[in-house]
Amino acid sequence: MKTHNYSINLNWTGNTGVGTKTYKEYDRDYTFQAKDKALIKGSSDPSFLGNPEFYNPEELLLSSIASCHMLWYLHLCASNNIIVLDYKDQPEASMIENKDGSGKFTKVTLYPEITLTDKNMLKKAEKLHKEANKFCFIANSCNFPIHHQATYHF
Repeated sequence: MKTHNYSINLNWTGNTGVGTKTYKEYDRDYTFQAKDKALIKGSSDPSFLGNPEFYNPEELLLSSIASCHMLWYLHLCASNNIIVLDYKDQPEASMIENKDGSGKFTKVTLYPEITLTDKNMLKKAEKLHKEANKFCFIANSCNFPIHHQATYHF
């Protein structure tokens, strides 16, 4: 077994001068950055007083799931002589919020739109989504179902 380690620098940038004196007196904005990579601005979901111009943690989780699946899917297609010319996705997630303010994701659905060169490879291409999900590091770390509803073009 091989171990991979990751780190980022996370900085809260939402102190408006009085810190967290009250719930509404601070911004939820933050930045994060991995070494030698671009700075990313984040905030809470606007439902939780966040800045709608910045990515929220829920969107970042959804992006991580979808991009990990895509990268594994492309890898498996290449390994199986399936030529992908284009891959787009508009994934969706559902999250419940409990009365006490806690919550969790309950499901994610990926909607990849994939362009292949060979229609004869469609059945194999469809099966590779299950295999990609099996290998996806992020999907393996989630405790909710991840569904795949792919469409194909030729």
